[in-house]
Order: sequence, then structure tokens, then C-alpha cells
Amino acid sequence: MGFVSNHQARDSELPNYRKKILSSIETDLLNDDNVMALFYGGSIGNENTDEYSDIDLRVVVKPEKIKEYVVNKRNRAQEWGNVLYFEEVNPLSVYTVAHYDCFIKVDAFYYIPSDIHPSLWLQNIKIIKDTDKMMAKILDNSMLLTYELSLDGLELWRTKFFAHFHEAYRRVMRKEYFYAMKCIDNLRLSIIAGWYMEIGVQPNTFGDWARYEGERSNLEEWQQSLLKSWDCRRDPVEILNVMKCIAHEFKKVHHSLCYKLNIDENPEWLAKIINMVI
Repeated sequence: MGFVSNHQARDSELPNYRKKILSSIETDLLNDDNVMALFYGGSIGNENTDEYSDIDLRVVVKPEKIKEYVVNKRNRAQEWGNVLYFEEVNPLSVYTVAHYDCFIKVDAFYYIPSDIHPSLWLQNIKIIKDTDKMMAKILDNSMLLTYELSLDGLELWRTKFFAHFHEAYRRVMRKEYFYAMKCIDNLRLSIIAGWYMEIGVQPNTFGDWARYEGERSNLEEWQQSLLKSWDCRRDPVEILNVMKCIAHEFKKVHHSLCYKLNIDENPEWLAKIINMVI
């Protein structure tokens, strides 16, 4: 028998709990004349929510009111449900992360109009309020954007991979295996980013695993299987063997990206860097 959660009954009700909080948010903010726009990102914006989806809330307020809304961000969140705790500690940050007693989380960001510009990240949003049609225009312009691989993007990607690769070896030699395994995790993320760049999809911000696994992933089945195979325990032999396997895939992806940019992949230079630790 596989894993069975102790909270199945609660979890089955999470979509209903989320709807209730969404209703409270919209009742509050739609009737606020200082709120110029209200929209959702994340899985709500993508229209692919499941039981465990958060509420990624974005609120655009009048410029002269932004300080007031930032100061009162926690009080506002408490009006939408029973908050168990908040994550952030900086009272001057423009966001708050509220965790409610029904196991729903709300990430609420406050902006002024000049903060919002067309971007790839704004292609999948759900607009709830848009008093002057600003968000509709930004959404239209965002949809015209496409991800383009760049030389700078490639350079940042591969040098970060090299750094995590070398650091994993150092931590193994120091017997700091948890640190080494964190480096392995970053190497996996680097490969995923490379796969996404190959197909012209904007990778997540580094460190964010959202939608890389499961049904919402853009990865093919063989890629997800390969990721699963790169598993290891706190064992130096296992860690270094996984590094060898990851390095093999990195070389393939690196070759592909260099070809797309029509630049020399410099295999001797690449081999020198990789072979310093394996």
C-alpha cells in the first residue's frame, strides 16, 4: 500500500475553501475605489488549479495610496479569512504571504500602474478588475512576446551549472553531503532550464520547481524519467555517479543551444571544466 495522507477529507474540500477566500477577496477589493486593477497569476491565471493551488493575487492601487496599502497588507489579508501565520517579516515589502486555517495560502502583491509592464510572466493571468483597461492592454502586448534564447542567457546558464558542479565535488570531499545534494538539485534545475530553452519556453526563476513535474510540466516523459534516475543518497559514490550522468546530458543540451545560437561550443574547454571533478 502506498502513501495515504491523514488529511484526505480536508484536502478534498480545499477547492471549496479556496473559492470562499476568493469570494472574500473579490467582495473586498472590487468595491474599493482605490484599487485600479485586480488579477490572479499562477495556476488560477493558467486555469489549471488542483486541490493544492495557492492564490497568487496581484493588486494595482492608485499611486498616492500605495504606502497605505503596504502598511495595512496584513490587516487586509485578515479580512479574507482566519490567518494562522504570515511568512514575510518586512513591514515595508510590497507583498504578504498569508497562510489560512483552512490550509489555503495567499500571495498578495501590491503595485502601482508604473510597476506593471508587458512580460512573458503576464501572458497567463485572470483579470477580475480593470477600471481603465490598463491590464487588458498589458495582457494583449504580453501575448505578442516570445522567449528568445540569447548569448547572455546561455552564458549565465552554463557558468551557473559549472559552479554548482564544482561545488558538489568540494562538498563531497568535505563530507558535507546535504550541501552536496543541494548542489545536485541545482544541477537538475539547470538541465531542466536548458531543456526549456531548447523548446523556446521561459524557464522558471532558478530555484522554483513549480510545474516542472507532474501533469502540468512541459517536459516529455523521457525527461521526467531521466530526472528521477538522478537520485542519490548521502553517499559519495552515488553522488559522483549522478554527477557523471548529469554531465552527459548537459553536454548534449549545451551542444544544442550553441547550435541554435550559431556559436562554437568549444568542447575542449567544456571537457576541461567537467573533468576537473569527475
